[in-house]
Amino acid sequence: MIAGLALASAPASASTHDTVRVGDVRSAVSASGTNDHAAALVSEMTTAEQAASIVMGHIPTTDAAALHAYMQQGIGGFILMGANIPATDDELRALTAALTVDPALPPLVAIDQEGGIVSRLGSDVFPASTGLKSQPVADAEAAFSARAALVAKAGITVNFGTVADITADSTSFIYGRALGTDPQTAAERVVAATEAQEQVIASTLKHFPGHGAAPGDSHQAIPTTGETLDEWRATDAVPFVAGVDAGASLLMFGHLAYTSVDPAPASLSARWHEIAREELGFDGVIVTDDLGMLQSSGIPEYSDPVRNAVSAVVAGTDLVLMIAGSTPDTAGQIVQGLTAAVDAGSLPADRLAEAATRVMSLRLQSMSATTDWALCPECEPVG
Repeated sequence: MIAGLALASAPASASTHDTVRVGDVRSAVSASGTNDHAAALVSEMTTAEQAASIVMGHIPTTDAAALHAYMQQGIGGFILMGANIPATDDELRALTAALTVDPALPPLVAIDQEGGIVSRLGSDVFPASTGLKSQPVADAEAAFSARAALVAKAGITVNFGTVADITADSTSFIYGRALGTDPQTAAERVVAATEAQEQVIASTLKHFPGHGAAPGDSHQAIPTTGETLDEWRATDAVPFVAGVDAGASLLMFGHLAYTSVDPAPASLSARWHEIAREELGFDGVIVTDDLGMLQSSGIPEYSDPVRNAVSAVVAGTDLVLMIAGSTPDTAGQIVQGLTAAVDAGSLPADRLAEAATRVMSLRLQSMSATTDWALCPECEPVG
């Protein structure tokens, strides 16, 4: 454990009162002990409760009471989008606190805080991928240390913030968000970002197996590439392998198709889940990108978010994320769909239990972390 970690990575223009210090960071709890505890808790759940525990939902409001009522359906997580961010830091902390229904088992609270192009927190003035891709690796470490501090201070436990995609094509929609333009430079910065964030929050690598090779924007289509598995291993896989080895807690699967590997989007592909587990050795939580994006593709096969969620979990996903088009009823509908799939035999009960156990383990790990926030006037900002 690293205690008293000073996160003094603010830009030179920031005041020292913008700098914070972490007292205690994420606890080095025995992985086997946490997993055993998670498995025991999951074994006592009904099928519907297990299903609810692997859903990360969203509704666009800053009404803390409405958010608390929404979370009473027992879902395992919530993602904060721009419409959830109130005017002040105190209001944000009150809002994230309201997401907890059972203080003994808080949900996962997530955010897309990449910095720069994708940034939900206005106080994040730290360097982002647009500059970091051409700056020293140490700058990426400093920036993501500070970014993780802001996220954790807000009561958020998961950052979907590390873009491991690579591309040298400046016209690609992912170019401005990628941390590198080639496998090696991207991998170095992904490792720095992962190790910095994992000190205080659960970090996420995205968008597996990599947007760079597949032209198009997955918010409105299914980007497709003919890149072979061997070509992928030598290029687009490199930052993901490095990030997994660096200890990333989550791996987000993209809605993109490598047709030589599987014609289905990776998020719904059993083959890509197998590759992540067996080749990369990833044993953390696999999360889908927003399932609403599949609907937005306009492809009839992906028009039903409930069916998409079931397909993703059958393929090997642990946590299903739903944002675009989500209403207060959507998460419950997904829970019902997952439960019905188990009852019908199309979703094996042990697959659901496995997913619920991984998500539960991450929740236990996140709640075991203790953080003591204080202004750090003696810390000197780094320019």
